[in-house]
Amino acid sequence: MENNKKSLGAFLSEYAAYIALVVLAVVLCAVSPEFRTASNFLNLMRQATFNGLIAFGMTCVILSDGIDLSVGSTFALSAIICAEMIVNGISAPLAILAALVVGTLLGVVSGVLVTKGRLQPFIATLITMTAYRGFAMIITDGKPISKLKASIESEFGAKLFEMLGKGSIPLGPINFPVPVIIMLVALAIFWFVLHKTTFGRKLYATGSNIKCANLVGVDTTKTKIIVYAISGFMAALAGLIMISRVDSAQSILGEGYELDAIAAVALGGTSMSGGRGKIMGTFAGVLIIAVLNNGMNIMGINTYYQSVVKALVILIAVLADRKR
Repeated sequence: MENNKKSLGAFLSEYAAYIALVVLAVVLCAVSPEFRTASNFLNLMRQATFNGLIAFGMTCVILSDGIDLSVGSTFALSAIICAEMIVNGISAPLAILAALVVGTLLGVVSGVLVTKGRLQPFIATLITMTAYRGFAMIITDGKPISKLKASIESEFGAKLFEMLGKGSIPLGPINFPVPVIIMLVALAIFWFVLHKTTFGRKLYATGSNIKCANLVGVDTTKTKIIVYAISGFMAALAGLIMISRVDSAQSILGEGYELDAIAAVALGGTSMSGGRGKIMGTFAGVLIIAVLNNGMNIMGINTYYQSVVKALVILIAVLADRKR
């Protein structure tokens, strides 16, 4: 009997995020006919894209026993650099590539501060978060950069830029949004890297016990810098999708996105002390937050309450993690 209880407890602990997602979705389907429509499902998935991409990168950072508060600012600064290049006549493909490189380098800076500078991840990324947001404001002078697609001279560049945030691909009877496809492809890549590669094993070892990892030959400094670079790249990618979707960029983009990403990772069962967690759990956490936001919007609940709900969600997830 005791073994059965332990097995049930382990099962509930392992699949808590998935169970919560299913229960939440069933409840909302029951109380709101609008929620269960196909169009709302696609809209929900499209809304989840930004948090999903950022949260995948955040998962790697948290697995390494770190945290990245700068993702929202990286999101904005990378997007603004792309927008500035486009309105100044630089080709869209080159601007997109440059923004991704910049986002990666911004992540590397955070990683270097944590590893070489020996700063606590919270402090290091708080510094970069503030600095990157400041640079975004300096570049734009606090003003939005608009009409990006109209500024692209090349027809191919304009279509590529628009496809990134607004495109769709027919899959059977449904036109699947390109951003959602990008998120799902990224999910598959992260799953493979974390669970089937040497780097994934090194990452889990680094987060579990950094001293032991060093003793067995893992370059933990390099591993940590790489995960912050990945986090920066994913934030930049999400930022590019955003400016493609809204056809403009401004310095306030991505504010608070780091909290949603951390909430998704915590909800998905990744330990906030590193070394334990799964990318599929993070995806479930992303969907829980998206379903919550979508459901509350449909039911007309004030957006201010959504922030309170997210805070409670993070608290519950962290308290549950401490009991594992």
